[in-house]
Amino acid sequence: MANSDRQLLTLSGKHAFITGGSGGIGCACAKKLLIDGANVTLMARNNDSLNAAKTALMEDIPTRADVHTIAADSCNETELKDALNESYQRFGSLDIAIATVGGGAIRPLLMHDDKSFSKELQLNIVSAFLLIRYATPLMVKTASPEQLGSIVCISSDAAKLVFPWLPAYTTAKAGLEGLIKACAEELASLNIRVNGVRPGLTRTKATQALFDNDEIKKKFAEEKPLGRLGEPDDIAEGVRYLAGPESSWVTGQSFAIEGGNELRKGPDMAEMVKQIYGEEVFNKVRAGIAPFD
Repeated sequence: MANSDRQLLTLSGKHAFITGGSGGIGCACAKKLLIDGANVTLMARNNDSLNAAKTALMEDIPTRADVHTIAADSCNETELKDALNESYQRFGSLDIAIATVGGGAIRPLLMHDDKSFSKELQLNIVSAFLLIRYATPLMVKTASPEQLGSIVCISSDAAKLVFPWLPAYTTAKAGLEGLIKACAEELASLNIRVNGVRPGLTRTKATQALFDNDEIKKKFAEEKPLGRLGEPDDIAEGVRYLAGPESSWVTGQSFAIEGGNELRKGPDMAEMVKQIYGEEVFNKVRAGIAPFD
């Protein structure tokens, strides 16, 4: 929709802070918010990626909206806190916070150790916790019953479905959804809503290898009644709803946006495990033998 056709920008004057802001889902979320008039801070670790994301976004947004970028690590408490404070000073408020950082490896249980398992919990849960923890004191300064603050976390259908060979990732996303519910209850009295979006397999730079593998694509698509895999805009539409006033009576929820996959089951990626680690290693895992002990 052209700006001239839009009489009311429903997020005009709002400020949204997005971690993982240079990624496919983060950028798509930023675009939806910017089109409706919000100012956006994108945070990610790589300056070049952030600059590329900003350049792409600036082509399509209302002239009154602003994109600010900060290079920082979402899992580093000090860096994240400083980035939030910097963006708050720039825009004078923090109305929306979106945690998109996450991910995980295809790695059988018997190939994990405490470090590899903890790393995925850190990436998926702690990164979101830190954003919620340090966004809240800033958000509460302007939040009110009429202007609720909104926090949205990107989860995964792996939080609900059994995905063989992804034990750390499925644990992490299930834990993230527990965090969403606990924070939604605790922060409601502060006029802050906390929700999540639960994507299915979505095309990003991190997942492109799966999209390039016809066999894997087929396995995933077969479990989705709507018959296709996801694109970042699919997820961003849900985030935009949860971020804005249209969802003012929604908190503590995680919406599945995944083509109906939760009506069925997660695909078995045994063939991918074999491709990554080799058939000999996979056979040991299947026999209950830890390959590298």
